[in-house]
Amino acid sequence: MATLAPVELDLQSCAEVFHRPVGDPDRTPRHPISEVAAASGLTAHTLRWYERIGLLDPVDRSASGQRRYRDADLHRLAFLGRLRLTGMPIADMLRYVELARQGERTFEARRQLLVDQRAEVRQRVADLQATLAVLDYKIDLYSGRIAASEGPAVCRYE
Repeated sequence: MATLAPVELDLQSCAEVFHRPVGDPDRTPRHPISEVAAASGLTAHTLRWYERIGLLDPVDRSASGQRRYRDADLHRLAFLGRLRLTGMPIADMLRYVELARQGERTFEARRQLLVDQRAEVRQRVADLQATLAVLDYKIDLYSGRIAASEGPAVCRYE
């Protein structure tokens, strides 16, 4: 009688999947909401809200009714988190997800959404760089005045 070789699974933890959302995601529902919240930094309330408004597909449930997230859900959450960091409004994130659900025929519309958001991010980066230059100038100015003064530095607001 033949014996079966043990199957080795390379399952990543919830945090590993969230922080490295690459490759083909495991579609087995196995991550409880508490682990997803801890890995993503989102509250359980926010995760349930994302599901309710449609940013996430309906999440599988265990026999006891507890949510069980798949790696694919974590990949989407990681991407949505990046979109939020760009300042993308929830309405645009929903539009993107709706387009993604429609498949390949929406590639151009999704691309355009991302191109438009990239332009906004680039403008904010330029604004922040200009602000940083002003801060650097003021710090250098005050550093020179403090070093050159004998007593306590008295500077006007400028």
